[in-house]
Amino acid sequence: MSRAERECVIRNELGLHLRAAAVFVKVAESYKSDVTLFNASLSANGKSIIALATLAAAKGTPLRVVAEGPDAADAAEVLARLVEDRFGEDS
Repeated sequence: MSRAERECVIRNELGLHLRAAAVFVKVAESYKSDVTLFNASLSANGKSIIALATLAAAKGTPLRVVAEGPDAADAAEVLARLVEDRFGEDS
């Protein structure tokens, strides 16, 4: 099984709030790979909006996206870029 990791930082003003988490989950679910999001002390299933909400990741929080599965490299890259691009938000 393939594994890929990417580092990223929450850049949007509201952090990983529910709308941003929903966007992340929607993209993560488009991949076959399992996705896990890590902050300094917690981890969360990247395909679960409730799990992502438990990270309480505010603006400036560094995260690590880990994908394991057949499309892991693409999943990790796209999801880390999504975080860096503020989940498509303006601020």
